[in-house]
Amino acid sequence: MPNFRYTAKNPTGQTVSGTLFAKDQAEVIGELRRKNLVVLKIKKAGEGDRRPAAAAAAGAPRGSFFSLSLKGRRARPGAKKDELVLFARQLATMISAGVPLLESLEILKEQAESAGFKVVLDDVIGEIRGGKDLSQCLEKYPRVFSNVFVSMIRAGEASGQLDEILQRVADYMEATAKLKRDIKAAMTYPVISLVLVLGITAFLMIGIVPKFKEVFDSLEITLPKLTSYVMNTSLWCSDNWHILAGAITGLVMILGFYKRTRPGRRQFDKLKLSVPIFGPLFRKVALSRFSRTFATLIKSGVPILGALEIVAETSGNVIISDVVSAARENVRQGDTLSEPLSKSTVFPPMVTRMIGIGEKSGSLETLLEKISQFYDEQVSAEVKSLTSLIEPLLIGVMGFLVGGIVLAVFLPIFELQKKLASR
Repeated sequence: MPNFRYTAKNPTGQTVSGTLFAKDQAEVIGELRRKNLVVLKIKKAGEGDRRPAAAAAAGAPRGSFFSLSLKGRRARPGAKKDELVLFARQLATMISAGVPLLESLEILKEQAESAGFKVVLDDVIGEIRGGKDLSQCLEKYPRVFSNVFVSMIRAGEASGQLDEILQRVADYMEATAKLKRDIKAAMTYPVISLVLVLGITAFLMIGIVPKFKEVFDSLEITLPKLTSYVMNTSLWCSDNWHILAGAITGLVMILGFYKRTRPGRRQFDKLKLSVPIFGPLFRKVALSRFSRTFATLIKSGVPILGALEIVAETSGNVIISDVVSAARENVRQGDTLSEPLSKSTVFPPMVTRMIGIGEKSGSLETLLEKISQFYDEQVSAEVKSLTSLIEPLLIGVMGFLVGGIVLAVFLPIFELQKKLASR
């Protein structure tokens, strides 16, 4: 009976290793699972680590110039959101089935669609072989694995429930992606429509209206005020379009730079929550994101202070981030979470009361999930109502602008007809 060496995680999150006599690898996995150990690596005693495929094929030792040059040509690390969700689901399934973590990661690396994600998984596998935890390897790639993702994996490693936590990570990412799709759907139609309205207006004012100047001059009549205003504006835009384009470009760049500053971002985020029509939608999205992230972290075993810190960082809004950070300090001092939140104007009374009930009853994560579900439904309903509201509103704006320009062009013709008719 062969001897197998193994490396695994115990329920307290510590890395343990040892040897077992067994018929095959499956029997070793079953024995370790009965001991509540999360399998990281298994190999027969005496087996060496396999060399990288690229270096072995070329007959080059690891670390040689050839392998280093191949590494330099590797794709840039990265991954799509859908790819990460699938990764979490598949890794959870493999671990729950007893497949060792290293073997699971190697399988997922082979199945990865994007070259950038293969690079990430290849580096993660190498780090885990060196004895590092999965969470330590993932936090090296903050652009791929978010703070929420890494913190939940760390909690899963500490509790010995990595497969269950990975399922929650996938659920969380899918719900977040759906929320983003709803917001994108709500914003795409009005943005495209507004661009078309402004484009048509600019085309009429710069390309069409100035051509009527010679016609109006030949009529030798006093132009109506509306026609005179539209004509003067059109001629100025036609003669100074480059100045206008430069001014608009400069304004957009200045606002973009200002938004990157802390005061600028604060002003923009405050405006997002208070702007008519879209303000309530942005507020509901922020509350849904807050409650879902907070509930998922607490349910996964992340301490409440650490969870609040992550929620503040991932809120996506400085105003909400400041409120959550202040609440975190209150909790650190032994106060309740609901009290500082209720003093802010961001969190509605319904949310703070449910959080207060959750704190007293010990079911905070359950009530937070209920809040998240409630606001998800609210967002979906508001997206539909916004679409039905914005469509006639934009049609009215287009009618006002285009109709006003057309009316200004034809008013002198109407005036001339009246004069001819009175003669």
